[in-house]
Amino acid sequence: MKFEHLLAERTRKMGASAIREILKVVSQPGMVSLAGGIPAPESFPLDIMEELVARVFRKYASRALQYDLTEGFIPLREVLVDYLQQHKNIQASVEEIIVASGSQGVLDALGKVLISPGDKIAVEAPTYLGALQAFNPYEPEYLRMDTDDDGLIPDALEEVLKTKQIHFIYLIPTFQNPSGRTIPLERRKRIAEIIQRYNVLLIEDDPYSALRYRGDALPAIKTFAPEHVVYISTFSKILAPGLRIGFCVAPEVIKKWLVIVKQGVDLHTSTFSQALAAEYLAGGYLDQQLPKIIRIYKPKQEAMLQALQNYFPDNFTWSKPEGGMFLWAEGPQGFHTEQLYWKAVERKVAFVPGKFFFTKKGEGLETMRLNYTMADEETLDRAIKILAEVIKQAL
Repeated sequence: MKFEHLLAERTRKMGASAIREILKVVSQPGMVSLAGGIPAPESFPLDIMEELVARVFRKYASRALQYDLTEGFIPLREVLVDYLQQHKNIQASVEEIIVASGSQGVLDALGKVLISPGDKIAVEAPTYLGALQAFNPYEPEYLRMDTDDDGLIPDALEEVLKTKQIHFIYLIPTFQNPSGRTIPLERRKRIAEIIQRYNVLLIEDDPYSALRYRGDALPAIKTFAPEHVVYISTFSKILAPGLRIGFCVAPEVIKKWLVIVKQGVDLHTSTFSQALAAEYLAGGYLDQQLPKIIRIYKPKQEAMLQALQNYFPDNFTWSKPEGGMFLWAEGPQGFHTEQLYWKAVERKVAFVPGKFFFTKKGEGLETMRLNYTMADEETLDRAIKILAEVIKQAL
């Protein structure tokens, strides 16, 4: 039997993740991956997991294995109230917080709740590919906003809002994926002022801000415009991605519909995973583990930055973020990094061509995303040297 005629019309807008397809190549023996945004296994708190599990069963017993509220495990939501206030300066009640199966689950639910075919969504250029994948099945029209070394340019946001009826804006303001860029404080205040003046919703995705290696932490945009922002974050980078714990703080009417959507998708996120996350926060384990994670990543990032300085051609530029998991490199106009990718793979080095992070076809051909979390410093130096050799041959 042929099944193609049974597929929903929306499947036309869906596609396999380009990065996931690239990661299939990465699994080849001897390949050095600068491609995936994958946390280093040594950043996981394996030494305390047995203790955490014991705490969970002592405290919650069979409740940790039972069905639970769609909105999320109450003990986790209660400690998230304190976490958001202390670490993000975000004021939120238990009722405003929803726990999801990763922040990706929040993005998909937002797409289902908010997007009708043809709705206009404003995104940075470049933007997070996973958000585009979450939104695409609901058939929006994307409007790009210009960025520079400091992320989104507020004038570009205002220009879009002046000329188009925008349904919502999507941003990663801190250590953005893919560029690593961070929007400075004054721009954040300006963005908050603009979205309030135009009465438009902002989806603020914040998976990386805890991974700060230098400089001072910046307040979330939500702190400046609380009624106009849905704030999303995750435990994937500060605990373990396999637990699939994300969460959001949303205005009441949006939160209500997110809960209804989630009821139809998975009833609720894993109670056991949520209980582990709750005890991770409540027991002070994050405060112990986060400095360890930063000690792992900081020298890796420094090694990649130094290698780029040492080996890359003068006509390339790259971001120099104060944290996160990614660097963004850009070559001269007319240079195609997708063609470069296959030559680099022959030399056992993989990265992600930057064109996949743009909504406008033909944009970003000369760019690439580089990740440093999965290799040691010596390997990163060798991989960047090889990549530079392949670039120079291509030039």
